[in-house]
Amino acid sequence: MESIPLSQSDAVWSANHEFYRAFTGRDATAMDAIWAREAPVTCVHPGWTPLAGRAAVLKSWHDILANPESPRVMCHDDRAVLHGDIALVLCEEELETGHLIATNIFIREANEWRMIHHQASPLVVRSAERDARPRRQDRRR
Repeated sequence: MESIPLSQSDAVWSANHEFYRAFTGRDATAMDAIWAREAPVTCVHPGWTPLAGRAAVLKSWHDILANPESPRVMCHDDRAVLHGDIALVLCEEELETGHLIATNIFIREANEWRMIHHQASPLVVRSAERDARPRRQDRRR
């Protein structure tokens, strides 16, 4: 059976899904593979000061993933915006303790979508627009 090529939007959603799979599965190797190797990277964890540089960002993720108390996260309501070799994904992160809004930015590097920025912050107010928005069909197979 021949596989159907992914659209660029699908490829970005897939990369975003892999980020959350690595996070929830506490998979440091998979997390490392998601982040860009050539482009500068940054990360702002909730309540943290900004981190810059691949080494600092990946150390933070390795520490988080090694912590047995780290939260399980489910991503939903993801929306992707693409512009050339840059993609922005806005999504909601659901944790046992509440909800966060996340921004994940990807760059096409070596023909793969790799993360260059992740930022999550608490969701305090949910807009009526979000609840009225049509849901995206899951196109991953």
